[in-house]
Amino acid sequence: MTSEQRLEDRLVILGSKGGPAIRPGGPSPTSSLIEIGGRRCVIDCGLGVTRGLVDAGVSLKELDLIFITHMHSDHVLELGPLLHTAWTSGLAHTVRVVGPTDLIDYWDGFLSSMRYDIDLRIEDEGRPDLRDLVQIHLLQEGPVPLQDGDLKAAALRVDHPPVVDCFALRFDTDDWSVVFSADTAYFPPLAEFAKDCDVLVHEAMLERGVDKIVEITGNGERLRQHLVDSHTMAPDAAKIAAAAGAKTLLLNHLIPADLPGFEKQEWLDAANGFSGQTIVGHDGLVITK
Repeated sequence: MTSEQRLEDRLVILGSKGGPAIRPGGPSPTSSLIEIGGRRCVIDCGLGVTRGLVDAGVSLKELDLIFITHMHSDHVLELGPLLHTAWTSGLAHTVRVVGPTDLIDYWDGFLSSMRYDIDLRIEDEGRPDLRDLVQIHLLQEGPVPLQDGDLKAAALRVDHPPVVDCFALRFDTDDWSVVFSADTAYFPPLAEFAKDCDVLVHEAMLERGVDKIVEITGNGERLRQHLVDSHTMAPDAAKIAAAAGAKTLLLNHLIPADLPGFEKQEWLDAANGFSGQTIVGHDGLVITK
């Protein structure tokens, strides 16, 4: 960290819904904050991540590490605006952004689209060049180099067709471990990756909810097939948590997350194959070590 004392470990769900749409009064698309081993890690940057971080008490100019699991819009759309807003809030040190190969094109495109504003603020306000403050590092399977500190991170490619580069993430210290499934179909190898973790943050769907979403959107069987092929039903997320021996299963990236008639108990009932603690994610949820 740059100027703070060591952070207390915590996980904050900033955005808990699956998919890019937002609805009045509903939750935000996917993003999370994990403060662990003295590092601050933002996991994915869907719409609302900037406000979510501020509401969680984070000073944007103290951003540290950002991980993008894959390039679907509900995971990356607000990355550029987050970094730009942090810069206008006083960011003056390097931020490492770790993600798939296409992240380079995203960042280059964002900088190009904001060239006028960036150049003007450098000249008019004396700011450092934002283009010098962001380092993009490509995500691959295996250990993720973090340069320093006690935190260890690792990545696992998961099954999220048609996306090829989609990665689950694991964060470990000597006394706490948190795993993010990213978006994935039911993927048994994830259980070994998440072995004995304290918290498994796993995406989840309700079959009845898929039917409702298809009905609302009117996209029919094509949308249904995508959801079934690319995401995990809540009972299967419970199977992964049980096979991993996880202490806590946190259902997140919920499909559906913001439709009436889908209550917390239905999610818990769907995940009853896991005997540990199950938590249904919501925006602003905080879990401490």
